[in-house]
Amino acid sequence: MRSMVRILGVARELLPAYAAIVLAGLLTAATGLAVPFIVKAATDEVVAATTGAGGGGVPAVLWLAFLLLLTDLANTLITNFGGYLGDVMAIRLRSILSRNYFEKLLRLPQRYFDSELTGTIISRLQRSITETTGFLNMFANNFLPMLLTVAASLVIIAWYSWWLALLMIAVYPVFTWLTMLTSRRWQRLETAKNAEFDIAGGRFAEVVGQIKVVKSFGAEARELSQFSGRYDSTVALTREQSTYWHRMDVARRGALNVIFFGIYAIIFVATISGSFTLGVMVLLIQLVSLARQPVQSMSYLVDASQRAITGSRDYFKVMDEPTETASIELEPTVIPATRVRPASGVIPAEAGIPTATPVVEFRDAHFGYTEAAQVLAGVSFGVFRGERVAFVGESGVGKTTIASLLLGLYPLTSGSLLVNGREVAAIPLAELRSQVGVVFQDPSLFSGTIRENLAYGRPSATEDEIVTAAKRAHAHVFISALPGGYDAEIGERGVKLSGGQKQRIAVARAMLKDAPILVLDEATSSLDSKAERLVQDGLEELMTDRTTLIIAHRLSTISSVDRIITLREGQIDEIGTPAELARTGGIYAELLALQASSTKAARKLLQRYEILG
Repeated sequence: MRSMVRILGVARELLPAYAAIVLAGLLTAATGLAVPFIVKAATDEVVAATTGAGGGGVPAVLWLAFLLLLTDLANTLITNFGGYLGDVMAIRLRSILSRNYFEKLLRLPQRYFDSELTGTIISRLQRSITETTGFLNMFANNFLPMLLTVAASLVIIAWYSWWLALLMIAVYPVFTWLTMLTSRRWQRLETAKNAEFDIAGGRFAEVVGQIKVVKSFGAEARELSQFSGRYDSTVALTREQSTYWHRMDVARRGALNVIFFGIYAIIFVATISGSFTLGVMVLLIQLVSLARQPVQSMSYLVDASQRAITGSRDYFKVMDEPTETASIELEPTVIPATRVRPASGVIPAEAGIPTATPVVEFRDAHFGYTEAAQVLAGVSFGVFRGERVAFVGESGVGKTTIASLLLGLYPLTSGSLLVNGREVAAIPLAELRSQVGVVFQDPSLFSGTIRENLAYGRPSATEDEIVTAAKRAHAHVFISALPGGYDAEIGERGVKLSGGQKQRIAVARAMLKDAPILVLDEATSSLDSKAERLVQDGLEELMTDRTTLIIAHRLSTISSVDRIITLREGQIDEIGTPAELARTGGIYAELLALQASSTKAARKLLQRYEILG
């Protein structure tokens, strides 16, 4: 229940809405409680008239009927107004919780996403927030007025008979005790069921996102079978859960039935013996019915509350995850306009930074994705301003890891990483990442328009800046030929564009960001020769006067860099110019020799180094 209290604490801004709902609940309870008294008065009038004991007769009864109408109308209006407040409060709460969840995800370190399926994260958000806000909405709209009515009913019943009130009060601890016996096992089964739902939801999203792969390998039946298996597990868990729940509910409601038998027996006997008038009997029966109504619906309430508690725990399990160590600003950031390059083509050094200081420097850097598997072991090198440095090594040796560390996606296990002479750990993440532009092998576009994708790193970019970047990336011609031009919708992950078109947009996007450091996971490795030439021309424009780190996949690219860093088993093997390393007999020289060979073994070795030739 503590997690539900935390939910309310998170949405403190909704306290006025809570107060208004409580007031509406009080008024609803008051108008509801007025009805038994009016019916009591009408009953007494009818009895008096039919027994010849006087009374107001027909006019009095009609006035009481009219008063009953007014009370019912007032109850209807107040109930619906409270329902409106509850609905709005629930959707506002959903908005707050969803935004907080999304903001938390944006702050979580990359390690979290490495171990979680995207669909599972989404499924958990939808399920936990839906169950939590749904329960709170139901509680505010329905059960809160009932609770207030119960409290008032017990007070009135106690006025007439303490014995009746004590029996009524006994109902609630008995029901609560029996529910507590049920709760722990129910929540354990609910947690297991939710885990199956989340895994199934995660796989569902993954399959839909890669449906071409699924179809091309004829895996539809296998995926359906695995998906169905998850839901079959939830059916089995639900059978066990529901059997246990309803068996206990029979015990709960049976105990209540016995207690209410005693209550009604006391009322009937007291009326016959003359302790209660007929009107009082009718009043008490109605009050008991009002007090009994929440108990009768309590099974549903407890069921909903259990789901909400489990959902809120899942929600806070994510919210309690540690965030990235360095701070990051999530509010919109104004990014400076594109730098104006001097006629010399050389960008002035940053103020206060000596030109001899490496722009990027690793000092005895150690890193592993797990404690048992180290990827980098004592790596040290510096990349100076304006340099193009290529990283070469077998798959898994740490080339991409170096780029991830530079972006602050992971912290070093030990050692130092400096950018412009400052420790990365001490640089705010927003500032660090604003200094680094990236072009991945996978262009990673978003649904929406071409314009939105181009300006993703600089939403404030002008039309001229967007078009200029597209022209420099050799993308303007094909964009202009599309229906809608820059406003053309490209579909999820840019599915409506070819590979070369997507890569040129990715290059233009990096140009528009105009960061002084560029990380290039060679973007031409999966393209045909024509598309490769166009993208490579754009990359040449992009690399001009920037400090560039290249994860190399083509020897033609490696040969044109300033220096090559070769990696072997998580350590630096050699550092030098292409000409120097071609003569040393190391990894680069070996790759040159392999390229000159046409044997199958040579091609296989090139693949180990992720080199395409």
